[in-house]
Amino acid sequence: MADLSPIDLQKALNGMDYPADKKSLVDCARKNKADDKVVSRLGGLKENSFDGPNEVQKAVFNG
Repeated sequence: MADLSPIDLQKALNGMDYPADKKSLVDCARKNKADDKVVSRLGGLKENSFDGPNEVQKAVFNG
């Protein structure tokens, strides 16, 4: 998704504790007042569990 940057994702997940599930990622992004496109992208991930921010970034940007 071209309109979503890694920096947007990092800001949205600031303070996230890992491992984390998809719901926790979405909740954290909402708490950090992330843009709807970020929240929607996190909510639509195929995976449900992430060991760290690198895994989330790979899932978001590499499908």
